[in-house]
Amino acid sequence: MDLRSLIRDIHNFPKEGVVFKDITLLLQDPIALKHTTDALVHLLEGYEIDKVVGMESRGFIFGPLLANKLNAGFVPIRKPGKLPAETIGETYDLEYGTDTLEIHLDAIKKGDRVLVHDDVLATGGTANAACKLVEKLGGEIVQCNFLIELAFLNGKEKISDYPVKSLFTY
Repeated sequence: MDLRSLIRDIHNFPKEGVVFKDITLLLQDPIALKHTTDALVHLLEGYEIDKVVGMESRGFIFGPLLANKLNAGFVPIRKPGKLPAETIGETYDLEYGTDTLEIHLDAIKKGDRVLVHDDVLATGGTANAACKLVEKLGGEIVQCNFLIELAFLNGKEKISDYPVKSLFTY
C-alpha cells in the first residue's frame, strides 16, 4: 500500500511559507491506518517497551495505538495546565520564544523502557523536551519514532543521543 500518497501537502498552513504535511487522508482510511500502525511497530522490532509517550496533540493519534500493539501503557505529554495531577515540566526554545511541556509526576517509573512518539520530527525541540522529562522520572528512552521526519530542519541533531526512526523522510 502506498501510504505516502495519503499524505498531502497543504501550502501556507498554519502560516505563510510553511508546507504542512496533512495526514488526515491516511487516518480516514482504515486499511492505511492499520498498515501505518503496523509499520511504526515494526520500527521497534527486538525492543521491549513499557510505556509509549505521545506529545500533544498529534502524538495522541498513533501513541495509544502503538501502546496497545506493544502491550504497553500510554503517557500523554501536554502543554502546561492540561494535566490534572502533579506534573513536572520542561521548557524549550522555539524560533521566537519558548514553550513548555508537562508530564504527570507518576507517569514513568524508574527503569521503564520508553518509546517517545510524535507524528512529525521537525526542529526537534518538542521531542528533546519529552526525552528530558522521561529521563527526569527515571525512564530509559528506547527509541524516538515518528511518522514523518522533515530532514531539512535537522531535528534529529537535537535528539542524537537516542535511536531515531521515521516511516517517511522529506
